[in-house]
Amino acid sequence: MADPKKTKRKPSLAIDQLRATLLAAALPHIAFDGWCLVAFHQGAADASLDRTEVTRAFPGGIAEAFEWFSHDCDRQMIATLETLKIGDMRIRDRITTAVRCRIEMGDAHREAIRRGLAFLARPQNGPLGIKCLYHTVDAIWRAAGDQSTDYNFYTKRLLLAGVISSTTLYWLNDNSENAVESWGFLDRRIADVMKVPGAIGRFKNFAARLPDAEKILRRFAR
Repeated sequence: MADPKKTKRKPSLAIDQLRATLLAAALPHIAFDGWCLVAFHQGAADASLDRTEVTRAFPGGIAEAFEWFSHDCDRQMIATLETLKIGDMRIRDRITTAVRCRIEMGDAHREAIRRGLAFLARPQNGPLGIKCLYHTVDAIWRAAGDQSTDYNFYTKRLLLAGVISSTTLYWLNDNSENAVESWGFLDRRIADVMKVPGAIGRFKNFAARLPDAEKILRRFAR
């Protein structure tokens, strides 16, 4: 008779595959329960995984799970932009296309994203929200071909962070067909950002009163 201790166990999934599997299974539950362990344990059960796999996939807890989700959406956005060859577009259209693409990555999980904003609104999760947002705007500017290394590097990212934040909030509450009103809102915000000379001047005047602004941004650029 076989020794139970030597019985072959089901092989473990590679870590990235496990994260993707768990997240896909948990997102429908997150829409109702929010970003919490309960949702991930339910997702693990749906995926025929032991709940201990949640800890193996995200040892840092729900904050790590949300960060992985955000970065995965960034990766999907970059992959999509590569197929669209945005390098042939004018800079304004590159940015508009990239922002719209990034927001549409969450189209099937709008309620989970809404719950994510509530999760990030908790005081202890504020730095995580800034980190994820910076990662997204940096990915967009790089995909658009931005090669700035001076003060403009940070200015562009701060301006775009405002565009993404406001457009995402608008999109979450947009009931228009194909979110057409959100894309109109996005076009107007991008038009403001493209007024770079004036915007940079206004930002520098503001930043002059914030001596640690660049230091803070460099922290998230690492």
